[in-house]
Amino acid sequence: MNSGNPLKKGLETTGLPGHLKTLAGTMRLPFLLLTPSVMLLGLATAFWENGGRVNLADFLIALLAGTAAHVSVNALNEYSDFKTGLDSHTKRTPFSGGSGALQERPELSWIALATGVACALVVTGAGIYFISREGWQLLPLLAAGLLVVTAYTPLLTHAPMACLVAPGLGFGTILVTGTHFVLTGHYSMSALWASLVPFFLVNDLLLLNQFPDVEADKKVGRRHFPLAIGRKKSAEIYVFQLMLAYLAIAGGIILGLFPWQSVLGLLTLPLAVKAARGARQHADDMKNLVPVLGKNVLINLLTPVLVAAGMALAVLL
Repeated sequence: MNSGNPLKKGLETTGLPGHLKTLAGTMRLPFLLLTPSVMLLGLATAFWENGGRVNLADFLIALLAGTAAHVSVNALNEYSDFKTGLDSHTKRTPFSGGSGALQERPELSWIALATGVACALVVTGAGIYFISREGWQLLPLLAAGLLVVTAYTPLLTHAPMACLVAPGLGFGTILVTGTHFVLTGHYSMSALWASLVPFFLVNDLLLLNQFPDVEADKKVGRRHFPLAIGRKKSAEIYVFQLMLAYLAIAGGIILGLFPWQSVLGLLTLPLAVKAARGARQHADDMKNLVPVLGKNVLINLLTPVLVAAGMALAVLL
């Protein structure tokens, strides 16, 4: 009776656990830790400026929207890379090359597309909720965020400068200042300056993760800096942005935009020095570059949290 229903037939043939595994793969669950890490900065600037008064329920809604945006761009990227055949050419590392979930179950590629679209709708709904409550000033950030989510893989990865800065705009400028706005009802220079830290770090995260995929990306027409100018010169961009991230922390303290306790963010500087050296030394050596990719992930996760912890301590102590 129901043999004509492809969705029901697929569920009966593959079983729900297989669908859940594919869903988890296309969401890239381990990488979602980045979202709360950077959004804690927006929470911290609001907490600091308001003397320790924030609405945690609003933060949780914002966190849900931010995570949904992250899942959406991940899932749409997985879907696009599967459709273009990119993932069949990549040599996966723990930090790059996609999850491989759709290569294992190509008949479930619709899950990635559906997940990407559904999560983008969640972001839109949360954005409309906050705009209706806090004001239209949040609208440009919502529009910019949705643009980055939907255009990153099909458009922005084909232009080196756009590909370089889009991750930082999404995870830095938009998430940090957006979080601050929904918690306070206004923008602030402290939040904008704080967003520079993940702006440079997340740009670097995606930049370095492109090194192992250069040959595969070239086959599908992508054009980022490792492709355009080579890995060696791109490693210098990586080092420069890494330096700017830590200068942003120091500058925020000197300018009085951060409390002095935010110096905690500099605790990851020794790790950053090792990552910078490794990126320069092993730019063309993928085997030895993999540990550098791991250090880069730790820098991205820990540095914003430490800066945020410093701001919280300034209020609590």
